Amino acid sequence: MPSARISETLRRLVVERARGCCEYGLLDQQHTAFSHHIDHIIPIRHRGQTTGQNLALACLGCNRHKGYDLTAIDPVEGVIVPLFNPRLQAWSDHFEVVGALLRGLTPVGRATVALLRLNDPQRVGVRQRIISAGHYPPEWL
Repeated sequence: MPSARISETLRRLVVERARGCCEYGLLDQQHTAFSHHIDHIIPIRHRGQTTGQNLALACLGCNRHKGYDLTAIDPVEGVIVPLFNPRLQAWSDHFEVVGALLRGLTPVGRATVALLRLNDPQRVGVRQRIISAGHYPPEWL
C-alpha cells in the first residue's frame, strides 16, 4: 500500500494551490478553529497515490464527511455519481454560492453538497458570519 506521508513541500504546494481554502466548500483556513486537512481525492485504500494530482485541501468538516467515499447519490436524479474532483473539475461548473448556501448545479455538485453536508445549519452559520465580514466567497472565485 502506498505511503500516506505527505512531505512539507507537497503540503505547501496543496495549500498554496488552494489559496488556503477548502477546495470543496471554499472556506478559508484563517476562518476556522481547526487546520485544514490534506485530502486524498482518491483515498489510499482505493489505490490513490500521495501525489499533488491526488491531493486537495479540505476543511475538517468536508474531510470527515467525505471519508473514503468516491461516489454519492444525486438527491435529484437518484443516480450514483462521482464526487467533485478539484484536480479535474472547475468548482464553478458544479456549484454556486446563493447567500450562505452552496447549491449543486450538476449531479456531481448536488451529490457532493449532500454527502459533505455543505449546507448543514452550523456550516451555513459560519458562512453567514464570514459573509457579514466581507470574506466569503473568496474574491478569486
